[in-house]
Amino acid sequence: MTKRATKRHLREGPMEAGNFQDDGKIRRLPVERGWSPLNPSNDDREQGYLKTIKAKSPGQEEMIAAIDAKNLVLALGPAGTGKTYLAIAKAVEALESGRVGRIVLSRPAVEAGESIGFLPGEMEDKLAPYLRPLYDALSDRLSMKRVRALMAEGAIEIAPVGFMRGRTLNNAFVVIDEAQNCTYVQLKMLLTRLGWHSTMVVTGDPNQSDLLPELSGLGPVAEKLEAVGNIAVVRLKDRDIVRHPLVAEMLGVL
Repeated sequence: MTKRATKRHLREGPMEAGNFQDDGKIRRLPVERGWSPLNPSNDDREQGYLKTIKAKSPGQEEMIAAIDAKNLVLALGPAGTGKTYLAIAKAVEALESGRVGRIVLSRPAVEAGESIGFLPGEMEDKLAPYLRPLYDALSDRLSMKRVRALMAEGAIEIAPVGFMRGRTLNNAFVVIDEAQNCTYVQLKMLLTRLGWHSTMVVTGDPNQSDLLPELSGLGPVAEKLEAVGNIAVVRLKDRDIVRHPLVAEMLGVL
């Protein structure tokens, strides 16, 4: 028996005359295989790759459960705990499943301690450096081609905080990122934008505000809203940091 015939014998079993049809040139299908193109049940197979998210810490698990159960969630915690990523991932999940009709992402256009000067271009070009983290998280869940298409048709909207006044966000998943750079008045305005059939997630780290300590409104707002039963306030800790282990060590001493 040749080497090729031996491999075929091990792969398909012994050849028998009953395994062939009238035309001797047609080889039989492997009968022990779990999949066959002739099996109608194959229509239920999952043929696409779906990137799912999974909590990597108790705090992240609490945040995911809170988003599923409440319409308004405040997620406070240090850098690297996945606040923004989880919020946007749940927003994309809600949009893809049809639970909401659009995603609205907002972030204050506050510079991190230094002025980058005049930015040329249209409004989108001027805001791009501030909103880059939101684009990064979106492109990780969806392809950039899909993100651009959804933005063109209005299913995904990215806007600065200053453009949110006077709006009512119905049937939407709203993510307010870097909320520690919002004042108390700004946060009050943003929280009251919540409309029917909508979910809002507010993320931020009160210890990394680029505003003066007395101007940042995230801490006071979170303390007051903890007493409201229908609102979830999730406080992530250093143990929930999923970036490089040095990040948690640095934040413990800085």
